[in-house]
Amino acid sequence: MTRKHNLPTGVSVDYDRHGNPRYYFRRTGHPKVRLREKPGTDGFKDEVACARLGMPFQAPTVATTNEPKIIKGSLRWLVEEYEKRNRNRVSQELMERRYRMLMEICESKLGEQKRGNLPFALMKRRHVIDIRDGLRATAGAQNNVVKALSAVFAWAVDADMIALNPCAGIERLKSGDGFHTWSVEEVEQFEQRHPAGSKARLALRLGLFTGLRLSDLAIVGRQHVRDGWLLLRPGKTSSSSNVSVHIPLLDDLKEAIAETACGDLTYLTTEYGKPFSTKGLGNKFRQWCDEAGLPHCTAHGLRKAGATMAAENGATDDELMAIFGWTTKQQTTLYTQKANRKRLAGGAMHKLVPEKKMDKSVPLLANETMG
Repeated sequence: MTRKHNLPTGVSVDYDRHGNPRYYFRRTGHPKVRLREKPGTDGFKDEVACARLGMPFQAPTVATTNEPKIIKGSLRWLVEEYEKRNRNRVSQELMERRYRMLMEICESKLGEQKRGNLPFALMKRRHVIDIRDGLRATAGAQNNVVKALSAVFAWAVDADMIALNPCAGIERLKSGDGFHTWSVEEVEQFEQRHPAGSKARLALRLGLFTGLRLSDLAIVGRQHVRDGWLLLRPGKTSSSSNVSVHIPLLDDLKEAIAETACGDLTYLTTEYGKPFSTKGLGNKFRQWCDEAGLPHCTAHGLRKAGATMAAENGATDDELMAIFGWTTKQQTTLYTQKANRKRLAGGAMHKLVPEKKMDKSVPLLANETMG
């Protein structure tokens, strides 16, 4: 692991899974800035100064490090070009997560050679599947590997660097039901442990009655409400489909908001009155569930519970898309098909009972007599 330098004020360091340091400049009220120059160099000092002033930094044209040269036309070169040209087009959180995955792919080996050094233009569908199956063990994680690679190659196709995306046509692996879907009884158990006026109960009802993801629950507040309706552009869609959710606030949710001490900009705040980070809110919700004796329940499971309840109450695919900010019916049909099967089974169960044969010895009418 690289030795820490005496870092300037506002600069912090994180390490990826391989122990490689990543430096950031953080200024209150502003997004953090990734620092790419080597600490201790004049370039690093200049980069920090620009970040402090909110100015873009132009890296020097002459290389100042002894790092191995990235081969033009290699997969690693493509990944670096993708990150450089798209860092302002997708959310910082998504780009960092995707970049870490791509770097892990580049560091993985095919025989004795790192995949990052191989020509990206020669990558085929079978190579993607080989990376997917070798890098991760579970279906959901394997799908994420394909998604990260597909994003890079889709951009390369648009940039006329390659003719076809080798990830196209690779079907998503089925990973079961994923996060546990809350039952009505589990919601009641949670509320019995966390009474009215508690932040825990407000978090539960926000998640259940808005369908927002954890990252959006951390930022939603009064500024997102107009005339009794919640209007919010989810962070996950802000850099892709740009879809907004526009849904009415139910009375049960209005009641929870009125009963709870909320922040000025966010409904949910820490014990110090500050907004939660996404990770912080996730950890806190984990604690609330454990306190209620629900270790298998999660915040994401509330979103699934809301979709399940809506579908079972007759919500259509289009209605679910409007509530949850989905842009295709790939997600909604999971819930509507299950709900339809449940209704069909309920209406058809009586057909399992054999019809009773009529006893001809019994008169059909009360006044009928035997002839």
